[in-house]
Amino acid sequence: MHTALSKEQIDAYRRDGFLVVENFLSPEELDHWRTAVTEAVAERKGRKMPARETKTGEEDGINKESDYFGKVFDQLLNLWQTNDKVKKIMLDEKLGGMVAALAGWEATRIWHDQALIKRPWANPTSWHLDTPFWSFSDRRALSIWVALDDATLENGCLYFIPGSYHSTGFENPGIGKNMDAVFEFYPAFLQARSVAAPMKAGSCSFHNGLTIHGAGANMTGGFRRAMTCAYMPDGAVFNGIQNILTDEQVSQLKPGDLLNNDEQNPLIFRKGG
Repeated sequence: MHTALSKEQIDAYRRDGFLVVENFLSPEELDHWRTAVTEAVAERKGRKMPARETKTGEEDGINKESDYFGKVFDQLLNLWQTNDKVKKIMLDEKLGGMVAALAGWEATRIWHDQALIKRPWANPTSWHLDTPFWSFSDRRALSIWVALDDATLENGCLYFIPGSYHSTGFENPGIGKNMDAVFEFYPAFLQARSVAAPMKAGSCSFHNGLTIHGAGANMTGGFRRAMTCAYMPDGAVFNGIQNILTDEQVSQLKPGDLLNNDEQNPLIFRKGG
């Protein structure tokens, strides 16, 4: 992985709330990521999360209209917990260091990974925020999005609203069928310029969890596959939202408790070792 970042890249990320890194993976690494993710997805047999029976495309308590959202993308989370190849990829210290450099924190924990697979002719992904869904509230939280196929304007590449994360907050606008619903919460961005982020397979982007972002429909007969991971700083605390946590985990937590369970949120990088 090409994990070195220039000052200019870090500055651009902190200004815009997103960054595209071309040729993040070598051709050999891309083949390995594709193989590992394909294997991990097949092992799940459609199950979205390790400890839940809900399958991708079914109502999950967040997206209620499965007939629509089941055709946005297949979403399978925490593949690192069920596949050793994906685990080795996701727990790479160099990746954690890259995240820490962008976020400006001392130590990186994984919140969750997820494979996002737009099938042929898939629906668009409406403008939304990430962090308000999560079980912690930190303005620096961010995700990596690695293109396993070319992500194009035709097949549903990402789009971002530059700089939006400076003004958005933790109130959850949700994610609906209407592309413009988020602007009911943030009308200042209704006339904002959006930036498309087409990427060749093996390239990646990073985006802050409070950056307004979305993706187009897949207007092709091919797949648009991506492997992603969301990160939080070491020291993040529970905010009362369940999200990916199991009922048992939530029963043992109260707001303000540290989310430092290495079986759930592994520490993958600490500055200085």
